[in-house]
Amino acid sequence: MRPTLLSRTRRWLGASALALLVGIGGVSTAFVLTGQAANAQVRNAAQIVVPQVNQQQGFADLVDAVKPAVVSILVEAEEPARTVQRGGEFEFNFPDLPEGHPFRDFFDQFGGPGGPRGQGGEDARPRQFMAAGSGFIISEDGYVVTNNHVVSDATKVTVIFEDGSEQVATVVGTDERTDLAVLKIEGKDLPFVSFEETPSRVGDWVVAVGNPFGLGGTVTVGVISGAGRNIGGSSYGDFLQIDAAVNTGNSGGPAFNTNGEVVGVNTAIYSPNGGNVGIAFAIPAHTVKQIVDQLIDTGSVTRGYLGVSIQDVTKDIADSVGLANARGAIVREPASDGPAGDAGVKSGDIITAVDGEQIDDALDLSRTVAGKAPGSTVELTIWRDGAETKLSVTLTELTAEAAPAPDAPVPPADIPESTSSLGMTLVPNGDGSGGLLVQEVDADSAAAQRGLAVGDVLLEVDNKPITSIADFESAISGVESKGLDTALVKVARNGEARFIGLPLGEEG
Repeated sequence: MRPTLLSRTRRWLGASALALLVGIGGVSTAFVLTGQAANAQVRNAAQIVVPQVNQQQGFADLVDAVKPAVVSILVEAEEPARTVQRGGEFEFNFPDLPEGHPFRDFFDQFGGPGGPRGQGGEDARPRQFMAAGSGFIISEDGYVVTNNHVVSDATKVTVIFEDGSEQVATVVGTDERTDLAVLKIEGKDLPFVSFEETPSRVGDWVVAVGNPFGLGGTVTVGVISGAGRNIGGSSYGDFLQIDAAVNTGNSGGPAFNTNGEVVGVNTAIYSPNGGNVGIAFAIPAHTVKQIVDQLIDTGSVTRGYLGVSIQDVTKDIADSVGLANARGAIVREPASDGPAGDAGVKSGDIITAVDGEQIDDALDLSRTVAGKAPGSTVELTIWRDGAETKLSVTLTELTAEAAPAPDAPVPPADIPESTSSLGMTLVPNGDGSGGLLVQEVDADSAAAQRGLAVGDVLLEVDNKPITSIADFESAISGVESKGLDTALVKVARNGEARFIGLPLGEEG
């Protein structure tokens, strides 16, 4: 929720601190018109019903129907005390001002060394502030969906309705991974909206309603520009890209289809200048519904845990193992106490499907497994030793982040045995952990182009551990004897292993 200073050229923005919240006009009602005015029928029900939309005539009927269920979120919070001067350097503490803004010099002058703030490097007092976001009601008894970053660490959350009335809300639960939160307000027969059942497609209309810059009840229209987007700063990575204008304060608000169903929850924008440039991201409805149901039921979210570190399969890696297409996720290492390792998953296995559903990349595997319930059994389709095999794994619950990587191996001072091959000079690893240490890399070689560098440790070639020069040369010969022109090489750097596909026959 708290804003951070980002670079000139790239910003991921959600709700931001606002000093003023502008009042919202309009009337909230549970009575909804289901047809044109001449044939209007009053429906005494909480769930909103949207008349058929004719895009040539605009979206006014849709907006009139859904607006009572869209709310503004006002958050009161406290930013922890910060040291505003460290080592004689002023730490800029006004992230809403872009770099190069004329007021920046003012704050540098009066907040820096010699100014009234930060003298001597003392801690500033905790800063009380207010932030504004958006949300929407999903049930007649008052459950409200918004973004986690809108309400995280809030001391007070107030929901403001279309007619300007307010109600203090309770935070039911939050999920940092998907950036979703559920609030609860009191009431009955409240106007509410529902999630779409059939996923919208790229090119379909979307109507965003929210509270940008405190201007509640703002409506913007666009289309879905893309799906399955992975944006920086997210550990989930399944977003709709929309071009309806989304700005600071729209976070947590809904994007509707032309039937008045929620397509997604607006959560981030990409912008080089802090404002809308036509690229916004929304959490898709199928994800929101799954997470929200868990938050309402238990106040938290549980996810399946496979217990593997993985990476994408590149074309080089696919070529090195005889896989026709570069898809799936290759297992770097199974966790020592994880369910995958217990079921027989090995380092170098490529997971191409889960329960018969194709896996495109590492992120796709992470999302798929996270969507499974702990305790459920899944069938993994694995590419191993040039053939497809299947393994059943019973998932456990994801409870914590992966353990930190071990310390990086220490290069030996002088090892006499060495070989120059594939554009690299390799020597045995002197720290006793095995593998061959990369002592030199030809800048023009395929090894350099694939990112290999001095200090890397080659652990395996063709899924065979190597501890000596002879092991390496034998493994390379084995790859060539299979008729492959690329070797699958497992490399460690700073204690973290990864796979690369290394073309053979290139000395630089």
